[in-house]
Amino acid sequence: MIKKIAWEAFKNTGDINTYLELKQIENIEDKIEKNDFNMDNNQVEGKEEL
Repeated sequence: MIKKIAWEAFKNTGDINTYLELKQIENIEDKIEKNDFNMDNNQVEGKEEL
């Protein structure tokens, strides 16, 4: 969804910085989701990370 918003913002404004900033947010969200997934898997397997 953010990718679509970023693309629309770029098309409407022509400002590449807006697009790049929104893409960075998308990348951060992906990393957070992967981290949450990894933490869930560790809990299921009985592992704990400090």
